[in-house]
Amino acid sequence: MKSAINILVLICVFSSGLFSQGSTQNLKKQQKKIERKISNTKNLLKKVTSSRKESLSELQLINNQIESRESLLRLYDRQVLLAEGTIRQKQEEIDALNKRVKKLKGQYKDMVLHAYKSRNKNGQMMFVLSADNYYEAQKRNKYLKNITALHKKQVAIIATNQNKIKAEIVAIEIEKERKQSLLSQKRIERQEIEYDKEKKEAVLAKIKQKESSLLAEIKSNQIKRQALKAKIAEAIKRELAEIERKRKEAERRRRAANPGVDNLPSFTDESSEGKIISKNFEKNKGTLPWPVESGAITEHFGKNKHPSLKDVYTNNNGIDISCRSGAPIRAIFSGKVTAVFPIPGAGKVIILKHGNYRTVYSNLKESFVSIGDEVNTKSEIGVVLATESALGTLHFEVHLVSGMTTKSLNPSLWIDR
Repeated sequence: MKSAINILVLICVFSSGLFSQGSTQNLKKQQKKIERKISNTKNLLKKVTSSRKESLSELQLINNQIESRESLLRLYDRQVLLAEGTIRQKQEEIDALNKRVKKLKGQYKDMVLHAYKSRNKNGQMMFVLSADNYYEAQKRNKYLKNITALHKKQVAIIATNQNKIKAEIVAIEIEKERKQSLLSQKRIERQEIEYDKEKKEAVLAKIKQKESSLLAEIKSNQIKRQALKAKIAEAIKRELAEIERKRKEAERRRRAANPGVDNLPSFTDESSEGKIISKNFEKNKGTLPWPVESGAITEHFGKNKHPSLKDVYTNNNGIDISCRSGAPIRAIFSGKVTAVFPIPGAGKVIILKHGNYRTVYSNLKESFVSIGDEVNTKSEIGVVLATESALGTLHFEVHLVSGMTTKSLNPSLWIDR
C-alpha cells in the first residue's frame, strides 16, 4: 500500500512538472505572437510618422499598440506567477530529497556499522559453515552477498538523490533569472505604454481640431460601405442565379433524355467537390493566413467606437487592416474568382469562392485576377490603395452562402490570431 502511494505521489509530481512545462511553452508562443504584432504595428507607425500627417490610422494604430502592450504585460504577469510556482515546487522537491538523503545516510550508517562488526572473513565463513544443512548454508551465503549488494545499491541511491538536488538547485537559479528577466521586460513595456499614451494624446488633440472634416469622412465612408454591401450582395446573387439557371438547364436536359419517367429524383447541382472545399475551409478556421503579409487590424467586425469622436460609432461587415501603401493582397485560401468590380472612390473589389464560403477583398488599387481564375492560398491577387499617410487600408470580409441567402462572418475568427 505504501509503495502504491509513493508511486501515486511520483506521478502527481511528474504530471505537475509536465503541466508547468506545457504552460510555459504555451505562454512563450503567445508572447512571440504579441511581440510580432507589436513589431508590425511599430513599423506601420514609423511610416505614418514619416509622412508628417496625423490621421485616424495613426490613432488607431497607437490604440492597437497600447492594447498589445497591455496584453503582453498580462502575459508577463502570468509567466512570473508560473516561475514563482515552479521555484516553490522545486524547493519543496529539494526539501523532500534532502530528507530522503538524510534517511538513506542513516540506514547506510547502520549497514556500515553492522559490516564493521562482522568484518572478519573467518567469522563470515563460520556463519555459513555453522548451518545445519547444505540448503541452510546456501541461504546464509546468499544473504551475505545480498548485504554486500545492498551496500552498493544504497551508495548509488544516495549519489542519485544528491545529483537530483544539484539539478533542482540549477533549475531554481534558471527560473529566478527568467523571473528577473520578465520583470525587467515588464518595466520596459510599462514605459513604452506611457510613451504611447502621451503620443496618443498629442495626435488626438490635433485630430480633434478637424472634427467637421472627420464627420464628413465618416459619412463618405458609410456611403461607400453601403455601396460595397449592395454590390457584394448583387454579385453573389448573380452568381447564385447563374448556378440555378445551369441546374434547371441540366434538369430539363435530363428529363428530356428520360421521357415518361414521372418519379425521376430531383437534380441537385451541389457538387461533392464544393462540399469538400467548404469542409476544408471550416477546418482551417483560426489558422488561415492574413490577406496581407504584415498589417494591423484598425477596425473590427461589428460596432466600433470612433477613436476620437464622442458617441460616434461605425458598423463594419468585415475588418479593416492597415498595411504599407501598395502592399500585395493575398488569397487566404484556394478558390475561384467569382467577381471583380470597382466601387467609386473605394478602389476595386475581388470576391473569391471557397465552396459555400466567400472572401471579399476591397479598397484595391489594382487586380491581378479575372472572373473564373483559380487561385491558391497566398496567391497575390492585387495591391492595396495608397493614402496620404503612407498607409493603405484593406477592407476584408468573409461570408457564408446558404441557399440564396448570405451571412457576414467575423473575419478575425478565421485568420491566424
